[in-house]
Amino acid sequence: MDSLIPFTTSGSLVDCVDRKMLVVLRDGRKLQGVLRSYDQFANLVLEDTVERIYHQDVFAEAWRGLFLIRGENVVLLGEIDLDQEDEVPLRQVEWTVLEPYHKQDVANKKKREDVKSQVLYEQKGFCKEGGEGDGY
Repeated sequence: MDSLIPFTTSGSLVDCVDRKMLVVLRDGRKLQGVLRSYDQFANLVLEDTVERIYHQDVFAEAWRGLFLIRGENVVLLGEIDLDQEDEVPLRQVEWTVLEPYHKQDVANKKKREDVKSQVLYEQKGFCKEGGEGDGY
C-alpha cells in the first residue's frame, strides 16, 4: 500500500495521522495535538490541541481544541515520543504566570531581529523584505 502513495511532502504525512504531533508556526507559536487530517497543500487539522509557551526551565499550556493550520504557516512538524514525553525536565506553571515573561521574550527577540536586519541592510547591502512572521 505504501508504494501506491507518491512521495511528496503531503503524501509523506500519511503515517503521522492519529499521532500526537508538535507543530511550530511561522509566528513562533508551538502547538501540540493529534493530527487528524491533511490535504495536498499540507493544511493540517489538529485535535485536542494545546499551545505551549516556554521561559527558561518552565512552560505553560493553553487549551486550543480543534485547530486548522494553513500549510504555508508550518515551519516544523514532528511526532512526539509518548514514552519520553513525561521525562522532560521542565516544570509546568499557569499560563497567566508565564505569559508576561513570554511576551517580553518575544519583544526582545523582535528588537534583536530588527537591529540585525538594519545592520544587514546598511552595511552588507541586503534588501529589506518580508513582514510580520516572515522570518522563515
